[in-house]
Amino acid sequence: MAQPANNQVRIIGGTHRGRKLHFDAVLGLRPTPDRVRETLFNWLGQRLYERRCLDLFAGSGALGFEAVSRGAAEVVLVERDARACAALEKNAAVLGGRVVRADGLTYLKGDTGMFDVIFIDPPFAEGLWDKALALAATRLAAEGKIYLEHDGSLSNAALAAEGWRVLREGRAGQSHFCLLERA
Repeated sequence: MAQPANNQVRIIGGTHRGRKLHFDAVLGLRPTPDRVRETLFNWLGQRLYERRCLDLFAGSGALGFEAVSRGAAEVVLVERDARACAALEKNAAVLGGRVVRADGLTYLKGDTGMFDVIFIDPPFAEGLWDKALALAATRLAAEGKIYLEHDGSLSNAALAAEGWRVLREGRAGQSHFCLLERA
């Protein structure tokens, strides 16, 4: 997937539609493209009122800030890279959302409360999907959904074996993505 021009992405819907998010070039950072975010938020419903959202491995914050723009009650953006966090904090100061500088897996082990929507898009090179999904399951509200981006190495059968139901799925370039709920 190509790196966005000028290290920026734009919010595609909601109250902040059209606003550009600026971020530093960080190794492995792949902002979710506009087309994929549009698909995801069509799957979730355009409005996220009263929903608590977690953008794990936030990177550019494209998913979390899109949720803020669509009225989520609370959005937590977790990122371990200091430069990426600095950019997230600048954007959060304008748009809203709470930025936490932490390792995503460590964050999920803490007392974070429950989330209605969890966005999981870890660095592909680290292969954290299984660990992230297992820990996210402990933080997912009863009717909650998980959005997962991966490199294609996860099959629906493997996800089902771990107790997940694939509600929707798609592909954009090298990224595969799906919306999950507990089976």
